Amino acid sequence: MSGSARTRITVQVRLFATYADLVGAERVPLEVAAPATVARVVETLRSTLPGAERIPARPLAAVNQVHARPETPVVEGDEVALLPPLAGG
Repeated sequence: MSGSARTRITVQVRLFATYADLVGAERVPLEVAAPATVARVVETLRSTLPGAERIPARPLAAVNQVHARPETPVVEGDEVALLPPLAGG
């Protein structure tokens, strides 16, 4: 890449339950600025996808099926899963 750092990456966002209902899709490819974190993915999703603004700024998240925090790094091709609060009895 001739010495220049990549400025955007594409990740696959996977949405579950009510989050999928809000945006009308279970999977969404999303381009985000690099270096990326889970927080940046959520922020980009909320600001660009209709309905996603209703997803909380800090949802439960996983990167490649491993629990992730907002500061968890995300790289090209990662899957970022966003899950609504879990309840059970």
